[in-house]
Amino acid sequence: MRLLERGDDGEPRLTKRFPDDAISEIPPYAILSHTWGDEEVLFKDLKDGTEDGTARKKAGYAKIQFCGDQAWRDGLKYFWVDTCCIDKSDASELQHALNSMFRWYREAAKCYVYLSDVSTCSLDDQSAWEAAFKASRWFTRGWTLQELIAPKTVEFFCTEDKRLGDKNSLEQQIRDITDIPSEALRGGVLSDFSIDERMAWVQKRNTTRKEDKAYCLLGIFDVQMPLLYGEGEAGAFARLREKISKDFYRLAGLRSVDPRLEKERIEAAKGGLVADTHRQVLKSLNLDQWRRLPESRRLWVRGDPGKGKTMLLCGIINELERSIVADGHRHNLAYFFCQATDSRINSAAAVLRGVIYLLVHRQPRLLAHLLADRPIPEDDSVAWVVLAKILQDMLGDANLKATYLVIDALDECIADLPNLLDLIVCTSSERVKWLVSSRNTAAIERKLRSGHGLTEFSLGSGTNAEHVSLDINGYIDSRLSDLASIWGGLPSRDRVRDILRQKADGTILWASLVLQELTRDDVESWHVLPIVQEAPHGLDALYESMLHEIERYRRDADLCRCILATVIVTYRPLHLVEIGKLSGLPEHIATSTANVRKMVTKCRSFLTIRDERIYLVHQSAKDYLSTSRLLFPCGGTRIANHDIFIRSLDLMSDKLQRNMYRLESPGSPINKPQPPSPDPLAAIRYACVFWVNHLCDSTSDKDTPPPNTLDAIQTFLEQKYLYWLEALSLLRAMSEGVIAIRQLDGLLTLEGHRNPVQSVAFSPDGQRLASGSNDQTVKIWDPASGQCLQTLEGHRDSVQSVAFSPDGQRLASGSNDQTVKIWDPASGQCLQTLEGHYNLVQSVAFSPDGQRLASGSNDQTVKIWDPASGQCLQTLKGHCYSVQSVTLSPDNPGVGGYSFGERHRHSHTSGSLSAVSKWVQRTLQMIGPVATSGNANFMFPILRFSQFVVRSYPNGANYGLEQRPSRPKKISWWLDFWNEELVSKIADIVQSKGKPYSADSTTITISGKTLRVNVSFNYMESGKAARTAGRGATATQLAERDARLDAEQVASGAPDAWRQVYTILRCLEPPCNRGPYCWQDPDSKKHYKLMGHHLRSLAKSVQ
Repeated sequence: MRLLERGDDGEPRLTKRFPDDAISEIPPYAILSHTWGDEEVLFKDLKDGTEDGTARKKAGYAKIQFCGDQAWRDGLKYFWVDTCCIDKSDASELQHALNSMFRWYREAAKCYVYLSDVSTCSLDDQSAWEAAFKASRWFTRGWTLQELIAPKTVEFFCTEDKRLGDKNSLEQQIRDITDIPSEALRGGVLSDFSIDERMAWVQKRNTTRKEDKAYCLLGIFDVQMPLLYGEGEAGAFARLREKISKDFYRLAGLRSVDPRLEKERIEAAKGGLVADTHRQVLKSLNLDQWRRLPESRRLWVRGDPGKGKTMLLCGIINELERSIVADGHRHNLAYFFCQATDSRINSAAAVLRGVIYLLVHRQPRLLAHLLADRPIPEDDSVAWVVLAKILQDMLGDANLKATYLVIDALDECIADLPNLLDLIVCTSSERVKWLVSSRNTAAIERKLRSGHGLTEFSLGSGTNAEHVSLDINGYIDSRLSDLASIWGGLPSRDRVRDILRQKADGTILWASLVLQELTRDDVESWHVLPIVQEAPHGLDALYESMLHEIERYRRDADLCRCILATVIVTYRPLHLVEIGKLSGLPEHIATSTANVRKMVTKCRSFLTIRDERIYLVHQSAKDYLSTSRLLFPCGGTRIANHDIFIRSLDLMSDKLQRNMYRLESPGSPINKPQPPSPDPLAAIRYACVFWVNHLCDSTSDKDTPPPNTLDAIQTFLEQKYLYWLEALSLLRAMSEGVIAIRQLDGLLTLEGHRNPVQSVAFSPDGQRLASGSNDQTVKIWDPASGQCLQTLEGHRDSVQSVAFSPDGQRLASGSNDQTVKIWDPASGQCLQTLEGHYNLVQSVAFSPDGQRLASGSNDQTVKIWDPASGQCLQTLKGHCYSVQSVTLSPDNPGVGGYSFGERHRHSHTSGSLSAVSKWVQRTLQMIGPVATSGNANFMFPILRFSQFVVRSYPNGANYGLEQRPSRPKKISWWLDFWNEELVSKIADIVQSKGKPYSADSTTITISGKTLRVNVSFNYMESGKAARTAGRGATATQLAERDARLDAEQVASGAPDAWRQVYTILRCLEPPCNRGPYCWQDPDSKKHYKLMGHHLRSLAKSVQ
């Protein structure tokens, strides 16, 4: 920008042009706001000085003279007028000026509004000019909107250069004229107002050029965009809204909790605490010195629990807010409140999300650092690196205003605290100052002291402690006055006050809790003195007293303890509709929000209710209750966590169902679904997200979950897995679901093998698990504890298959050493070694009566053995390739080996294939619409769950999930299948071509030609299963190949619909090593990626 300088002779002269990044070089200046007339003084009129008199001859020169003289009277030598300080012949300069004008007005020391249509000879009679003021043309022009809102000081003058008032004294009149809220006129943060509300401010205004009606809002929204005169008003507004919308959605996706709302919650929960308890401490803190001194870069407020650190920081934030408004928003302020009891705000990544959100909220142009091509992961453990880089870039931005960053309760930041402390130290500077609070923690102290520029403020030492006590005394006096006014008097008030002051001993939380007790409905004025006298010294003693006080609710004491125990172990504040069932309250209480509220109110010494959510009064309350034997008689919280886990499973099993939000189609955008009323997920939101966390917390590091727990998980996954995924997507918690699956994987992983595990099998009673590995051993495990019971050694090569006998007394293993061994699983003794195959043995299986053993080999034969004698009873020949799987039918003593198109890798199923198919068909019926987030806007035709595989039991009636082998040195398993929607999607394609069509669950007939469609289950082993030709192919892969061969036989001369069906089938290969969105064609070795949820689009994408 360039300014006008008033010389000693009163003449204005143009200054040099100041670069935008040279803020320190720009002197304080006044700025003029006016409406343009016919004879304005332009840049070219002043460019070469005013000696020739051209400028003076124009009517507009009087306004320039007025502005310069008024600035001189206000002690300002420089001023700015838009008519002559912008070279409008330079298109680039004009673009830059119009995009920067809001900032120039905001940074002005004074703004003078020259009202050319308001005149008065007597300022004593306000009515003489007020009518003209309200009707002034200045209030109808578009560009004057930002000139009214941006400056911190706006003064109004009439044509006689006489002052009418300022923005403060005339606020009521201005608000009536413009309909702009007082908060905006007083310098409030404009982004606190909605987009539509700010847009409405310009609706009654006019501009000479139609496009300017949109362009004059650029500063109001703090956005920059090129000015394209000629696009029209509608085009300009369309571009502006598009720009705002993109920025808004990028910003909205950043945070999970708004720090401003969290601050409001804290202040509301503390009542009048904030206003009354920081005055003396703030004086001792000397906040102004911390702000001014360049060497003071970090301020650490520390103190013991309950000393009032959080309330003090709320007061500091309020003070900083006022000072920022007063200096014209020349500074930024961002803050965050950590809380260990809430998983949303107890990590370093959550801190950065909140800080970045508020920084961009204050200075929207920093949004440029939130690059669209650099998405922020939802998982905080991964997001830290991205968020830290974004914040460092923002704090290093040349256009960043001086910034204050305030973080409360660093000691309650559970995840990545060391990284956060390092970031605080390395980013603090003269321009970026951090103010943090925490308990007296050695780890925090060491980190914060590692760099220079630290100022410490201890609430418990010397003069500071005295000031804290003075603030507490003032708070006690204020609250006692309120109580006295309610009761119409308070007996022994002075004595009550003295006892409270003496027992509080510098801990404001203690005083707050005791005074809160005095507000109970059943407390009368004459009860106050005894209550105060009985209150014990110290927080822990007070907490113990309050906990025993709950016992007076004799009939409800157990229920209160259940509620407290639940609140202690949960990961976030619970809603009233959630806590009833999770805490195990009786049905008639849990199903009534009013009854639940009554029960929580009985625990109000420890709990508060805010916005229908339940909060602990303080972190120290959780610290105490977590170790209370009254709540956790056995010590520790494992039982409470297990109870919540079981209740969560029961809740989800009862509530989850298909398409709970009644979506019209699968793959709906995540921002489109609206919860129905009542919301079917309201009571199970917490359960859906955190049930696995409580499972993990109820299990020790050395043990796996007990069998009954595994059974409960298995039943839930069999019946509700897809509905759970749907619920997670609707709750926008898919990232938490991924983490939950990983946690389950960690719980159910047994480690001990040195090489990849090839096969696993449970004993019939489920009490033992056998695993065969490439390390040439078979291990027998206790699945409940995870302990290895036996290691069976004897094979000379990899063990490919293991199987228990029906009575569990014998274990068979097939190996690459071409032998089958039979073991006593109890003693580990090898009972028999069966030799006869001349290639590696891929699969073994016992008959249902245990009298026969079948083995399949790469020598293309199946052998039947007498396991007692070791004699080979029969050799079955006829396969053209290696036999990968064998099983014995439960209703036929003979042996059934699968054909080439039905071979199955390893013998991990018992019972008939038809039983398994029934289970799959029943499972597929659960698939419903799924709303997803991010870039994935479709539902996969193949669904993978990495943990279990379908298993049917010998009687053919019961179905379950069996653990399967995968990763090297670990046991891990998965299930892959796709649904019958494939058939209906193909039908859509065929019918769109107008072809005759019929179909059932396994075949499709088009124009008289039949195509088999195998709807079955598939499992594949990592790495090796990518090979689908010859040995190594799975049954489903080969069945699909058969279907493709059928299609190829009729492809030449077949209708177009056949070709599309063929293309689809080529895509439906099982997942390969290249990721969950990738399918492999085994014939061409090409990879195709799933491009959308509609199979027609899928077919087009691979052609």
